[in-house]
Amino acid sequence: MPDTPPGEPAKVLWLARLEYRYHAWRERRARARGQVPTVMPFPGYGSQEWIRVVGRVLMVPPIKPRRSGEYASVRGWRSFASVPVGYAPVTVTIAGRTHEIVADRGGVVDTVLPGRLEPGWQSIEMSVEGGEPVEAKVFVVGPDVRFGVVSDVDDTVMVTALPRPLIAAWNSFVVAEHARQPVPGMAVLLERLVRDHPGAPVVYLSTGAWNVAPTLARFLRRHLFPSGAMLLTDWGPTHDRWFRSGKVHKSTNLERLATEFPEITWLLIGDDGQHDDELYTTFTSAHPQNVAAIAIRRLTPTEAVLAGGRTVVDDHTAASVPWVTGDDGAELLERLEEVGITAD
Repeated sequence: MPDTPPGEPAKVLWLARLEYRYHAWRERRARARGQVPTVMPFPGYGSQEWIRVVGRVLMVPPIKPRRSGEYASVRGWRSFASVPVGYAPVTVTIAGRTHEIVADRGGVVDTVLPGRLEPGWQSIEMSVEGGEPVEAKVFVVGPDVRFGVVSDVDDTVMVTALPRPLIAAWNSFVVAEHARQPVPGMAVLLERLVRDHPGAPVVYLSTGAWNVAPTLARFLRRHLFPSGAMLLTDWGPTHDRWFRSGKVHKSTNLERLATEFPEITWLLIGDDGQHDDELYTTFTSAHPQNVAAIAIRRLTPTEAVLAGGRTVVDDHTAASVPWVTGDDGAELLERLEEVGITAD
């Protein structure tokens, strides 16, 4: 096996090469045990001309379900124990048209394909190595839509107390998804925004790993958050860095949304425990025409301690777009009503 994975730059960080070789070894062992690769689709988005397809190719060990259909004791470590299949050939079918693509080194599929679908939630199909196709959901934004929502996840919709390392590891690898707690009032806030703005896309933008996407999707459904596209990242080394940058991941995707939907103004929702205020300030300065308002949730004192402190939110009274803060979803909803983002 070559030291440099196919498709990677010639000069690749040694840790990235080691990671690739390790996962390739795990894949060979999984195949020897009779496991086959499968595509785990994640919610994507698009317009009536193109679709952003998102998913991951994995060798997933079977998990025994309960009679009710729920998996027994679903914990984060199962997602991280799954074996990614790097550079797997994936077949995507959109509106009867088939496309052949290739996953990246970590098995992640994140690509834009042509496709004409009606606005709203639509279905496409994905398969790998000639296996049975699986259904993937994508939200198609209508041409007349002018409002959308981008929401952070950690400590914004889900109490996770990141980035303190031990707490983060406990939440990601040990705690069952049933034990994770939603931020009070945030599901009501997001559902109200979707109701007041029919056809508005919702994007959950997080620095969390793709490994936790299935857990996150089930958490959002269980606590009645509106469905939305999920944009996460891949932990581990890149070709030139030991670890991926969460800030770069968020800022890159915000810039991408502004380019893909130049007519939409976004409500940006985050918290004061990481870098959301700084990221949203930078994005608003560059794209004021693409920001409807910014809502920052204030962490509780306990959450702020666990999260390693609270970011000082700058004075935005003179900002070109409304900035609101609140302790929970209910207070943010009141502030957003005051500035006209939601109806009274």
